[in-house]
Amino acid sequence: MIRIAGPDDAAAIHAIYAPSVTHGVATFETTPPGVVAMRDRIEARLAHYPWLVRESGGELLAYAYASRFRERAAYDWIAETSIYVREDAQRRGIARHLYGVLLEAMRLQGINQAVGVITLPGEASVRIHEAMGFAPAGVWRQSGYKLDRWWDVGVWQKTLQTPAAVPARVVPFAALRESDELRRLLENARSL
Repeated sequence: MIRIAGPDDAAAIHAIYAPSVTHGVATFETTPPGVVAMRDRIEARLAHYPWLVRESGGELLAYAYASRFRERAAYDWIAETSIYVREDAQRRGIARHLYGVLLEAMRLQGINQAVGVITLPGEASVRIHEAMGFAPAGVWRQSGYKLDRWWDVGVWQKTLQTPAAVPARVVPFAALRESDELRRLLENARSL
């Protein structure tokens, strides 16, 4: 089942995320934030952007969220995406399904562009982004130092909808949360 994340998911989300912090390069964070900080992140992000989880049998298997790309107001219609899948749940189609629902929720908000930022070479991340219709948009050379070396970062971009000449304001996720459109999206995701 795919649903909106909540504060009670913080421990399970932290357990999925922490190995990427301590042993991987999917994130450039170098110290696990802790459960309380993760709870605060979830609550803060949900005011403006979707944070979704995929669970099965009461266990959280993956999570995905959108976040602000840049602080300037002209960037309101583009958002960065992130997705993490528990190691023992990978390669089962969970990421593709969850990512699809996240991107549709972003489109419902009025967001036009999604951006995935991937530490290179990141073959698995590149594969899922390209399978979801993202296209390479550039590389930031030697932009992060972690695990005793420099890493390049690639940017992948996906158009969610054609931008309007004069765009409407993006709907904050907190306002979209109770909409019939989002409710139908999540109900349809449950049946898959």
